[in-house]
Amino acid sequence: MKHQKILAILATLSMLNGSVLAAVAPEAPPATLHWVASWSASPQPIWEPGFALSTNIPASLSNQTVRQIARISLGGKRARVVLSNEFGTTPLTLGAAHIALAGDGSGIVAGTDRTLTFGGRETVTIAPGAPAVSDPVDLELAPLAQVAVSIFLPQITSLTTFHWDGKQTAYIAPGNLTAAPLIDTAQTMDARLFLSTILVEARPATRVVAAFGDSITDGGGSTVNRNQRWPDLLAQRLAPQDVAVINAGISGARVLSDKMGVNALARFERDVLNQPGLDTVILLMGINDIGWPGSSFTPQDPALAAERLIDGYRQLIARARLHHVRIVGATLTPFEGALQDTELKSYYSESKEKTRQAVNRWIRGSGQFDAVIDFDAAMRDPAHTGRLLPAYDCGDHLHPGDAGYRAMAEAIDLTTLLGRR
Repeated sequence: MKHQKILAILATLSMLNGSVLAAVAPEAPPATLHWVASWSASPQPIWEPGFALSTNIPASLSNQTVRQIARISLGGKRARVVLSNEFGTTPLTLGAAHIALAGDGSGIVAGTDRTLTFGGRETVTIAPGAPAVSDPVDLELAPLAQVAVSIFLPQITSLTTFHWDGKQTAYIAPGNLTAAPLIDTAQTMDARLFLSTILVEARPATRVVAAFGDSITDGGGSTVNRNQRWPDLLAQRLAPQDVAVINAGISGARVLSDKMGVNALARFERDVLNQPGLDTVILLMGINDIGWPGSSFTPQDPALAAERLIDGYRQLIARARLHHVRIVGATLTPFEGALQDTELKSYYSESKEKTRQAVNRWIRGSGQFDAVIDFDAAMRDPAHTGRLLPAYDCGDHLHPGDAGYRAMAEAIDLTTLLGRR
């Protein structure tokens, strides 16, 4: 009888036009914020012994702090940091990690230092081949803000995962200085160590554009500490439209082969398609596939046929479509005389130029990409179309300088880039 009375009471309540039940029902949640990538640096393994270029980093660190500066594209009220042990063969232990607004040099802005935690803990051990995503941290970040990420390595740590051409001074000093207002040290480097992505909490309509390329995307030839790569300058144009730009360039990168990083086909998911909030990828890669064979870097490699590179593009296009991501093809920029005064001999030849032209004709005319950016037309010398315009050339005839990168960013039609959504 007791249970029957309870059921009768509940039935009566449910018939009161739902007024009682409505009073205790939860309110509808507000529009959900979501996490998007606002900055990235693609992980690379250290070189094989005997490679012509130095890594420019120590072999290992122990009981030392590394403070790295990065300019994000879009801001938010909360942030997360992704650290990578992608190429480590042993667990990576971080004794502490902090994020703050960057000040001058190695300094941070007073009152902005935040401790990063991982599952609530201030230390984290990252398995070989794995990333670690920090817990969210409250930190008001404006678009294009510079942040400082500091990590403490308490034990002997081999530096197996890095990003070679960081174009930004990082600071190394003994002890745990992750919360220090300033790191007073003479030991600096331009590479990135373990830091791969910075995420921000953004509005639902926020979109992410990834620039997927080689040194011309990574900023080779641009001024250190000035954020003058073409993706940086594109980020400045797109920030008012609530669009983030991340840089997935690796100096020396190739579509089909490894050397200064794994090939594009192997790293596409990790560095691009898996980035939170991704909407569009700009593909500007292939000049190293053309230029390296027969050069002093890979003297035994046979010349590359244009169709092989195009087949690689087709695979990247197909995989982008599987993820419902727009893919924009960018023509390869002029390179006559490239690197002739460096350790990379025989990078350019007339036959390689014919391959570049064939690849560019396919990019422009195949209709396979969602859109095309004609960087070749924007950067070439009208009087000598196989070469960079001298005003845009950093001096090595392959990489633009700051003015050239600005011209590249300004050559991108934003409506064409983003399409209609």
